[in-house]
Amino acid sequence: MTKNVAQLMGDLESIGRDPLRGGYSRPGFGTHELTLLEWFVAEAESRGLDIERDRNGITWAWWDLPETATGSAADSGDKPNRAHAIATGSHLDSVPGGGAFDGPLGVASALASLDQLQEQERNGTLRRTRPLVIAVFPEEEGSRFGVACLGSRLITGAISPQRALALTDRDGSSFADAARAVGLNPEHMGADPARLSGLDAFLELHVEQGKFLGKDPLGPAVAVASSILGHGRWRFSFAGQGNHAGTTLMADRHDPMIAAAAFVVAVRDEVSAESGARGTVGRLEPIPGGTNVVASRVDVWLDVRHPDDVVTAGLVERLHHRATALADAEGCTVTMSEESMTGTVNFDGGLARGLLNSVERVAPGTQLLPSGAGHDAGILASVIPTGMIFTRNPTGISHAPEEYVEDADAQHGVDALTLALADLLTEELQN
Repeated sequence: MTKNVAQLMGDLESIGRDPLRGGYSRPGFGTHELTLLEWFVAEAESRGLDIERDRNGITWAWWDLPETATGSAADSGDKPNRAHAIATGSHLDSVPGGGAFDGPLGVASALASLDQLQEQERNGTLRRTRPLVIAVFPEEEGSRFGVACLGSRLITGAISPQRALALTDRDGSSFADAARAVGLNPEHMGADPARLSGLDAFLELHVEQGKFLGKDPLGPAVAVASSILGHGRWRFSFAGQGNHAGTTLMADRHDPMIAAAAFVVAVRDEVSAESGARGTVGRLEPIPGGTNVVASRVDVWLDVRHPDDVVTAGLVERLHHRATALADAEGCTVTMSEESMTGTVNFDGGLARGLLNSVERVAPGTQLLPSGAGHDAGILASVIPTGMIFTRNPTGISHAPEEYVEDADAQHGVDALTLALADLLTEELQN
């Protein structure tokens, strides 16, 4: 018996709950993400899909063409023809204390759409010319190893395997160690142009991370993405002199926490003065971190976003100057390192228009919507045509427990994705 998208999401509600932060904490390559992945594989296999896990840890679930379809007979061996495939899917990891829908909704919706498409094929109303594959990408949030969309960056070559494997989490475990622990061979990781060349398009359904759709509860429950804001992450390390909290006079201190705290305020002020920019310090770690210790170092992670990549670069440079001045004032030093940077992505115009035409048949009035959040679809866009469908979030809140999608809206998203996939799966192949 098939499940609707609400039932599929219900299967996941007990996995990775965070009793301290609220919401869910499902770090990449961690126990909870792996449990979710096992759930996905079981659901995909129950639908007759063929499962692969590639060398970068991306899981692919293939719905191959029936052998009777034109040009779809098996090759000379026993492997089906998987050229010109259409891909959909998302991720299963989360930020610390994140919402239930960011990532898993896209995976559950892909399975629910597949159920509709398989039923259409059984009753003869869908005659595919292309295979469909559902992809689940690891470490999309970057909450464990610091670089977002790590799986899609590896497969596209947007990050070198050497750099990726050297990344470490807060416990000091490397990405290479984590990969080995789940059965991957770090020596084989890296760009995979052959696999990507077999994909004609990738569609990602995602919960809306904002309140554009939520402003009109009677309007369309879905939107089509037009672009993704350019964004990056930088680490600022303020270094001073660690010392005893009780014996060190205030005038004798070189306290990096003071410089770091002033820098957080400087980020707000500097970014607020730049129209359209966003700047966030969401993580700050003092070392050694004792209550009765003047810190010897404080690491601050900065997230900056703006539609114009030149503006982003200028903002970060100005903030670097501010950080240097603030550190000097406390007798401290500061170093800045870039952890990731993704330029503004404008989605394939032809695919976006096609998605609009498809989705409007179930959601009249569907609009194009820019995204302020990064996604695997944005990384893949540099290599293959990609597009996104957003499902309404009435709270407008994401990356927090209050993130929400009504069951009816989730089903509207599935119906929109199904129509969009059906249109792509039945397109005539170009020689």
